[in-house]
Amino acid sequence: MTREFPTRIRTFFQAVTAGMVLASVVPAYAFNLGDLQNQLGGVLQKANPGTSQQPAQQTVPSDAGGSASGSTAAVAALSSGEVGQGLKAALSRGVDTAVSTLGRTDGFYGSPKWRIPLPPALEKTTSLMRMAGMGSQADALDLAINRAAEAAVPEAKTLLVNAVKSMSIADAKGILTGGNEAATAYFRRKTEVPLTQKFLPIVRQATAKVGLAQTYDQYAGQAAQFGLVSAEQANIDTYVTQQTLNRLYQAIGEEEQAIRTDPVGTGSALIGKVFGALKAG
Repeated sequence: MTREFPTRIRTFFQAVTAGMVLASVVPAYAFNLGDLQNQLGGVLQKANPGTSQQPAQQTVPSDAGGSASGSTAAVAALSSGEVGQGLKAALSRGVDTAVSTLGRTDGFYGSPKWRIPLPPALEKTTSLMRMAGMGSQADALDLAINRAAEAAVPEAKTLLVNAVKSMSIADAKGILTGGNEAATAYFRRKTEVPLTQKFLPIVRQATAKVGLAQTYDQYAGQAAQFGLVSAEQANIDTYVTQQTLNRLYQAIGEEEQAIRTDPVGTGSALIGKVFGALKAG
C-alpha cells in the first residue's frame, strides 16, 4: 500500500461523515457539499441499520414452552432416557452439519446464502469507492471478514458440543415440544456470550491487516454518535462477529427444522422415534 492511499481513504470517510452530519443537523448546508459528497452523505444517511443484509431471522419460540402436539400420547410414552438421548443425537447432528458447512474455505465467502456483506453504511458506497480508485480496499475487506468467519466457526464446536452434553432432561423435553427452533434458542442462550469472546480475537486478527477496517471504525464511530450508523455497525469486528454467530445459529436452526420435518430421513432409529412422536399427534 502506498503512503498516500490511507490519506485518500481518510478523506473519503471524512467527506462521508461530514455529509451525514451536516445533512442531519443543518439540512440547508447539505446542498453546498458538492455532488459527490451529497451522494455519499445521502447513501450513508439512508443506510438501514436493521437486518436487510442479514439472513432472514425467524422469530424463535421459547425453548421452555409447549405445543399442542407435546401432550400427545406418543410423546408421553417416551421415556426420559429416550428423549434425552434422541435430542442429544439430533443436536449433535445439527452442530456437525452447521460447522462443517460454514467452517471451511469458502463456507462464507463462496456462498451467496452465507456470505457476510460489508456493513450497510460501507456496502452502499462501494460503487463510489471504485470510482475513487479504492475498490481494491473494499474487496480486500470483503474477503478478510468472510475468511475470518470461516476460521472462527470451527472454534465453536467444543462449546456447542458441551452445551449438548450438559443438557438436562427438563431442557430436552422443553426443546422437543418447544417449536421449530427451540434447540437453536437453547444454543444461543448457552453459547452466545462465550462464542462472542472466542470469535472476536480471530476476527480482529484478520481485519487488522486491512487499512480500510480501521478507517471505517474511526469514522463510523463518529457517525454513530449522531445516530447515523447503528452501534452494532460502528465497529467492524463487532459487526462481523455478530454476523458470524447469526449465520451459525441459523444453519443449526435449519438442520433442526429438517429433522423435525423428516425425522425418519436422518437414518437414526432413535431420532426417528423421538421426533416421530411429535408427528404422530
